[in-house]
Amino acid sequence: MGLSQAALARKLGVTRASVNAWEMELSSPTAVYLVEMAQLFHTTTDDILGLESEEKISLRGMNEQEKRLVYDLVDYISGHHKP
Repeated sequence: MGLSQAALARKLGVTRASVNAWEMELSSPTAVYLVEMAQLFHTTTDDILGLESEEKISLRGMNEQEKRLVYDLVDYISGHHKP
């Protein structure tokens, strides 16, 4: 997102030194900060921690017709469609 350590620290309410220590792997953020960063960066805590995870699509806020379209598109792209 192009945030400096200082900008990220301000958003999280921590010191720039804390963010620097996380980047340098001298310390680790708490679970609360991991969740806040995941929300801020629109990703998952697994991604921040470097754990492998499957790709996910959020269907939150979609109506049933929109969800069906997403499912159909995913099926089509993944080759599970029927001719």
